[in-house]
Amino acid sequence: MNYVIGIDLGTSAVKALLVGQDGAVAAEASREYPLYHERSGWSEQDPEDWVRATIEVLKELGEKTAAAGGGIDGISFSGQMHGLVLLDGNRKPLRRAILWNDTRTTAQCREIERKLGDSLLRLTRNPALEGFTLPKLLWVREHEPELYDKAESFLLPKDYVRYRLTGAVHMDLSDAAGTLMLDVAGRVWSQEVLAAFGIPASFCPPLVESVAETGTLSDAAARETGLPASTRVFAGGADNACGAIGAGILKPGLTLCSIGTSGVVLTHEPDASADYAGKVHFFNHGKPGAFYAMGVTLAAGYSLSWFRNTFAAGEPYERLLAGIGDIAPGAGGLLYTPYLVGERTPHADAVIRASFVGVDGSHTKTHFARAVLEGITFSLNESVDVFRQAGKSVTKVVSIGGGAKNPDWLQMQADVFDAEVVRLESEQGPGLGAAMLAATGAGWYGSLEACADAFVKHAATYVPDAARARRYGELFGVYRDVYAATKPLNEALQPFRT
Repeated sequence: MNYVIGIDLGTSAVKALLVGQDGAVAAEASREYPLYHERSGWSEQDPEDWVRATIEVLKELGEKTAAAGGGIDGISFSGQMHGLVLLDGNRKPLRRAILWNDTRTTAQCREIERKLGDSLLRLTRNPALEGFTLPKLLWVREHEPELYDKAESFLLPKDYVRYRLTGAVHMDLSDAAGTLMLDVAGRVWSQEVLAAFGIPASFCPPLVESVAETGTLSDAAARETGLPASTRVFAGGADNACGAIGAGILKPGLTLCSIGTSGVVLTHEPDASADYAGKVHFFNHGKPGAFYAMGVTLAAGYSLSWFRNTFAAGEPYERLLAGIGDIAPGAGGLLYTPYLVGERTPHADAVIRASFVGVDGSHTKTHFARAVLEGITFSLNESVDVFRQAGKSVTKVVSIGGGAKNPDWLQMQADVFDAEVVRLESEQGPGLGAAMLAATGAGWYGSLEACADAFVKHAATYVPDAARARRYGELFGVYRDVYAATKPLNEALQPFRT
């Protein structure tokens, strides 16, 4: 059997999947690398750490493939979005990469808003947020001018790794959409945005589709990985686009709910006609010609891990959540808002913080655990509500990540979203999406949809209970009121947070 490799370049580690022509994961390998926080709000990584780790996982999977007597038909990538890899004329990094979760660029975001005005949403389809790439580029120009003067181009994290493997420079549309420099609907670099900030067009890499072949392994990469130099390499996509592909979100009518540290609700868009007025992200899909809209909860799974680590350190999640199904919706009048690190959708508020509301002496740890899950799900439902208010039909949600591991939570999602919620038979996230891009690019399938039919299998389906859905509809209104009620208090408390 021949295989493809999907490489998921994450924030803490790179994970690679070896996937056979039957869609089964034959092997996987991962390597961690450091994350640098030298100042408050800063988050950086050394691009060379990504390269070393990726070469190691490719070598490991290559050895397993050779032992099985198979071959590698293609490699593709999923990558953390937005990170700035600033390159000199020899395509050497000038500094560590500034990552998606770096928040130093608030002033640059306000500058972008002032200069572009209404053109910002018209062209880039997204508001100026600290995570995006353009604000990072402007920060370097202002604070590290000697480095900026040496810069001749930039890449995003996975694109730099791919360049180091092939010697060819490209960026796929799904990742470019997160730079704030792409004309998302036009699928080209925005000359209007680049001109507004004095950035030459030559600074931006050539754009390709996620399934595009971008070269083969260089002789040096072949020696280091042990793979043939003829191994085909495909562009890959942004992590959320690849997560959508790996969950089969490739046609209208399907929505993705992904709960990791953060949470994402993502819906397929067949064209660029939808207008969410910047309330949710709107990006190019890894599927050629398509798009997706996406809302984000910053502290989804993080809320649950924080609760466990703070109040039940070391307790297995199974024990922590045991009994939540015996408690009625509403957790006995206890409500949680998951704003531990601020919020993204629909508020884009870095100052707001989490709350428990309605605590009384009858509440047990299990009540609190259920309230945390309900609060996370209510926050995700804010994105679902934005989609529905814009006319989207949300009737079936594919749930992946931590939220798909607990049956009670899956039923809760169905009841809160008032939609069918589906769990997958085998969930591999963005890495599987990257492997599907390689499989499609290599010609195993004529389209990503055909690949998804073979690779993505639905397991259990959770149907909303009408009575619980009505009750959650009432509670959701109360949940939404908490933000406005606590915002002034959080602003007043901000000076005391050190």
